Amino acid sequence: MSITAQLLDSVRLPGAGALVNGFAFEGRRDGLGRALLLKGHELAAHELDELLAGERAPRAVFPLPWPGWGHGVHSVSPDGTFAVFSGQRSVRAVDAGGATRWEYRHGCWDQEIGHEHTGDERQICPGIESGSCRISDDGRFVWAHVVEGEDEEWQELWVVLDAADGTELARLPLDSVTSGSHHLSHPDGVHMALDIGMGQDGILLHWGRWDGDKLTTWDLNETMDRILMDVHPEHPGFLTVEHYGHDIQLHDLAGTVVAEVEPPQPRDDEEDPLGWDWACGFVDATTVIASTMEYGDDPEDHKHWLLDAHTLEIRGTVDYPTGPVDGFARPLGDGTWLTYDQESGTLSRWGLNPPTPAAS
Repeated sequence: MSITAQLLDSVRLPGAGALVNGFAFEGRRDGLGRALLLKGHELAAHELDELLAGERAPRAVFPLPWPGWGHGVHSVSPDGTFAVFSGQRSVRAVDAGGATRWEYRHGCWDQEIGHEHTGDERQICPGIESGSCRISDDGRFVWAHVVEGEDEEWQELWVVLDAADGTELARLPLDSVTSGSHHLSHPDGVHMALDIGMGQDGILLHWGRWDGDKLTTWDLNETMDRILMDVHPEHPGFLTVEHYGHDIQLHDLAGTVVAEVEPPQPRDDEEDPLGWDWACGFVDATTVIASTMEYGDDPEDHKHWLLDAHTLEIRGTVDYPTGPVDGFARPLGDGTWLTYDQESGTLSRWGLNPPTPAAS
């Protein structure tokens, strides 16, 4: 079944592809979320609803602490007054004017054995490995994926820092050798997830909560090689995609599989089956959007699919009235999702027509 989408907003915004295909989107409990767009040596923070309405001026602009460093996943405080940057050898909090609030030093993400550090302020070494950070939704804490030690003593850590001064409050040693990572904050404002990509060695997923006194963590790594994609907007559940796109699973917060769906197979081709893309998520509390854009040679297989958010049963494919839409979809949890056209540089926001009914 084909389900028609309704175009709600559209804005030409070259360079905004990372909102859909990367980690430039930062969801918050209030509003549609925030766009964190790298522009030269600056990080521009936009309120997404304002950006889609045509407001090009960002709410705040933060100078990058290390102009030559182009990796890591960064975060902006809920009130927009400061940003926290994940660097190669430190995590640094910066005001909009560029002043450093605090710096948390750690080991070097470059995994080249015995390399020398040059240009301490630039923090540029040959490697491309990196960590990530995320400011909690109440603005009080910073969760950061960092490393300490060198060579044989290499140790990756997940740390909780005081957002006011960078003091380390808690740490969890990790059994990972990272290519990159990202955080995902649960809408309950309590739980934080860390998704660690290790290239061909797979993926590790950790959940944690900090109650102000004790760090409680758990992982799903004995039974999972899965990419964390989204958290349910209303209850403690989350979506993952198998590393190679074999299935999408819905889990409760403990990791128990609640529902599962394999890719649709419109073609009888066992040697070249369809797979789910790594991007999927909750359009709203009742609907999940997923895609098969990167699998199969037939353009007919390149589609966005709508799934039931409770059972993951496939409801149908999305029909875009403006013509075929390429690339992934970024759901916003409020009944809408984003797509980005690389050729024209156009960011579009879509909704269902008619919208899905509210959960009972």
